[in-house]
Amino acid sequence: MWPLIFNDNPVDTKYFNPAYIAVDLYVTSIINVNEKAQSLTTQVKMITAWPNSNMTWDCADYCGIEIFATSKNNVWTPDIGIMESIKTEFGTKESPYVLLYSEGLTVSTDIFALTTACKMDLYKFPFDTQSCNITLQSTVYSDLEIILQTVYESARLTNKSKELFQAQGEWELLDIQNKNATTDDGLEWFKIHQLIYQITIKRRPLLYVINIIVPVFFFLVLDVISFFIDTTSGSDKMSFKVTLLLSISVMLLLVNDMLPSASEHIPLIGVYCCVIFCLIGISMVETILVNFMMVKGAEKKSVEITAAVTGREDSVRDQQNPPDSVRDQNEEQSNNILLNQILTEVRAATQQNQRQKLSWTRVARIIDVTFFILYIITIIVFMSVLWKLWLS
Repeated sequence: MWPLIFNDNPVDTKYFNPAYIAVDLYVTSIINVNEKAQSLTTQVKMITAWPNSNMTWDCADYCGIEIFATSKNNVWTPDIGIMESIKTEFGTKESPYVLLYSEGLTVSTDIFALTTACKMDLYKFPFDTQSCNITLQSTVYSDLEIILQTVYESARLTNKSKELFQAQGEWELLDIQNKNATTDDGLEWFKIHQLIYQITIKRRPLLYVINIIVPVFFFLVLDVISFFIDTTSGSDKMSFKVTLLLSISVMLLLVNDMLPSASEHIPLIGVYCCVIFCLIGISMVETILVNFMMVKGAEKKSVEITAAVTGREDSVRDQQNPPDSVRDQNEEQSNNILLNQILTEVRAATQQNQRQKLSWTRVARIIDVTFFILYIITIIVFMSVLWKLWLS
């Protein structure tokens, strides 16, 4: 029933030492990281070793046999479970055998495809690093009966896992650390020993930089360049900015599909896209205002020029209808005088209108230049702070 208890005191059999179960965990592949479901799917190789004092022998008495395989049903095996497990499957067919060593050591090797819950911090997505725990513990034995430990230190487990790593996907394995802890059984009747593996992985961001970050920044650059479009073609400029806003909206939909619906902090990539969206929107409002002022000035100019020319034509018509005798005598002289008068008065009206028009145009240009300078400063400050937070 219980072959693992070692009597530390032959006189008093009341006290015993717990059995030390060694569990080494190697990560051989990162299959999937689901940010929305907050889960990590990995393939791991777990080597479990425990002592069995009833299974020791002298190799010389058994033809030099130091190790042999036997069915798991013939020996006691520890009931080690994974606390964060959502779904656990054997990566290959479950091995029905364990290895027995002559020193009284039993070793079991299993390959699992684990889907475990992992609380992820996506604040720096896609330049993020995640740490996920795999907690091993017995379900029924207390810490007075079973103690979990590792055979090798964390550095060896990390290096060996990198050697066994079978995929080079989106995620890179950085480190595997382990620590021990104790917890109660839920009823607080006894303590259970735990072995916690902390797996640290880092995302390779190149795909997201090319598909999201660079295009959105390129849209922002295009919006800055649009300030150099001729203000007389206001409709073309507005159509261009509306197209940029629609493009940013598509990028926001892509980001929304990747990130979880609820998180403690807004991811920086969401802040990046939203701020650029707002900047382009504010730029479009400024363009509408400037175009309105330019059109207002142009309308005032055309109305005043039309009124001036009409008035001069009426005076010319009145002066061109004297009696025939007078007209015949002074025709050439009066035409020259009237022409000079018309030109002088039209020039004066044009200059007056130009001054009134310049009041609207000047204000529009001042607003446009001032906004452009503030726009550039805002972009530089925002991008500097964002990249500092992203890459810190």
